This record gives sequence, structure tokens and C-alpha cells, in this order.
Amino acid sequence: MRTPDIPRSTLRPSDLVPVGTLGLRSRPLRALLSGLGIAIGIASIVAVLGVTRSSQSHLLAQLDDLGTNLLTVANGIDRDGLETELPTDATAMIRQMPELLAAAPTAKLGLTPVYRNDHVPVGQTGGRSVRACDVSLLGTLDGALLAGRFLDGGPAPVTVLGYAAAGTLGIKAVTGTDRVWLGGHWFTVVGILTPFPLAPELDQAALVSFESATRFLGYDGHPSRLYLRADPNHVADVATRLARTANPVDPSQVQVSRPSDALTAQLKVKEAGAFLFLGLGAIALLVGAIGIANVMVISVLERRVEIGLRRALGAARGHVAAQFITESLVLAALGGAAGVAIGAAVTVAMAADQGWSVLIPAEALWGGLLVAVAAGAVAGLYPALRAAYLAPTDALRTS
Repeated sequence: MRTPDIPRSTLRPSDLVPVGTLGLRSRPLRALLSGLGIAIGIASIVAVLGVTRSSQSHLLAQLDDLGTNLLTVANGIDRDGLETELPTDATAMIRQMPELLAAAPTAKLGLTPVYRNDHVPVGQTGGRSVRACDVSLLGTLDGALLAGRFLDGGPAPVTVLGYAAAGTLGIKAVTGTDRVWLGGHWFTVVGILTPFPLAPELDQAALVSFESATRFLGYDGHPSRLYLRADPNHVADVATRLARTANPVDPSQVQVSRPSDALTAQLKVKEAGAFLFLGLGAIALLVGAIGIANVMVISVLERRVEIGLRRALGAARGHVAAQFITESLVLAALGGAAGVAIGAAVTVAMAADQGWSVLIPAEALWGGLLVAVAAGAVAGLYPALRAAYLAPTDALRTS
């Protein structure tokens, strides 16, 4: 007599998620804590990529706006460590270079302090300085006024304050009546500048005209720093010739620099820092995956009776393995989704605080979720196989 075929056990896809999430739903707090590790790792990765990309975009936009063709020529240092002086005709010689678009000389009046009034103690300078300049400075640096007007080059005792200097002196608006004490003379504040990202030394300065500096502050005619705009196609060539043009007698006593290099260096530093934090995020993700694997192993041990009973009733090894793999995948996916949301929120908050445009790479969003799911699959593989190959007799006997 032929033995009737025993129907094979089946597990419908519609039943896979309810069965696979049974352990998560029965112990929600443990599931929450397990998914938290994955969420922290993914949030770290998404936030680092988002904040770094937003910051880089802001710096690149600054470079585009400010230009990379700005050069500076400044006093050098002699062998004794003392600051040298540029020749009085340095500006005139540099302006003869055909590749130059603009040149603006300035002179730092080192022994001239800046005070809010004549009663402030001499030592309390607040890091402020006085610089003489001409009317070409604002245009050469593509600067702007926060309030008031710029210098007209005349001999009147008037000054334009840098953004930081105005703040430390407590001057927030130009009224025409505010005065500051410069080198033993009262100077009327006629303007306040916006910040200069490529010339931060001007932010702490009080600017006066060369004529008023000569008349009231003893200016001797030697510039100390020149700001130059070169033809964008000849910046490197101009930079190599500036020192000997400014001081043909001793070019080694001239310092030539390109301020935009500082912003470029910031980009490289941010990229290096991003790799470091990505590494920390990967470590957090690994710890989260280990946590999921640990929880899944414990879940298999706790549910030996359930596994043995299902196997005794005909459940195939693949069905048991699919159940636990699904549980691990769901736990990792939920943690990954939470991590992506947290990372995006951190990026938005940081960008809003810094005034950046929010820029989160698309690959960070979907990639973060895929990485979390992959980590969940790897973490759940061993517990799933262990459950699948658990002998029904052994499982029921230990109950």
C-alpha cells in the first residue's frame, strides 16, 4: 500500500513579517535599545556627511564670491627677527605690472591705540589697531559697508571701523556724533564695515586716510600691507614677481601670500576631519550590529521551545531561519531609518545655526539605510542558522 505524500510546510510572505517580528513586539524595550546602536551609527555617518558637505558648499561659495585672485604683499622679517619696511614707492612700482587689476596700499600704525574715549587705561587696547588706507581698498577687496560711508581720502579726522572693532567699541550704528580716541586725537566714526573673510586683520582695525594719518598720527609714508587683484589667468605668475617688484633691492624682505589659500586649507582640514568622524560612526555601527547579534542569540535561546515545536509540526529549517533573519532585518531597518532621520535633523540644525545651505548627499540617505540593513543581515545570520539547525528533540527536551 502506497504511503500518502506528506504535504510540505509552507510559509507565506504575508506571514513572514508578523512571525518575524513576534520577538520584537513581545519585548519592545529590548528591541528599542538594540536598534539604538544602529541608529547612533547611521546618524553619525549621515550627520558627518551632511554637515561636511554643507560646510564645504559654503566655503566654495565664499571662494567664488571673493575670488581666488587676491594677493597680499606685506612687510617681511629680517635675520634679527625684526619687522622690515616696504619701500615708500612699493605701491607705485607694483601698479605698473600689466597683469594687475587693482592695488590698495595700507599701513598699520603700530604705536597708535584705539579707544572709545580718552579715559580708557592705556593697556586696554582690545586687540584693535589703526590702519591708514586709500579709497581703493573697498573696491579691491570687494568689501561692503554695514552702515555709513567710506573714507574720501581727505585730511579730516574721520575713521571707518572694522566689523569686530565696532563691536568691541560698542558702536552699532553711524550717527555722525560717535567719536573714538586715536593717537591722542578725536576721530569721528563715519562708517562701519562688514566682515572681510580674506582680510580678517581689517575687522579689528580703525581705518583712516593717508592724509589724516600723516597730519595727525605721524605716518612716515611706508606701506605695511598691499591688497592686490590680479588677472585670474596670471595669478601664479604675478605672485612670483611681486617680491622683487615691491623691493628690488632685497626681495627676501617681502612676504607674498594668497589669502584664498586659507579657505582652501579649511576645505582640506574639514575633509580630513570628516574621515575621522566617519570612522567613529563606523565603529558605532559595528557596536550596534554586535548588539543586534547578541540580542538575536539570546532570543534563540529563550525561544527554544517555540523553535522545537514548530520544527516538530513540520516547519522547515529555511522557515525558521527566515523568521529570525526577518527579525534582525526589521530591527536594523528601523534603527537605520531612525538614524537617517536624526542625522538629517542634526545637519539641518547645524546649517541653520551657521547660515549654510542644507546639502545632504542622496547616497548618505539611502546608503545609510542600506548599510543598516546589511549590518542587520550579517548580525542575524549566525543566530538564524543556529535556530534553523536546532534539533526538535533537543529543544523540547530542554523545556
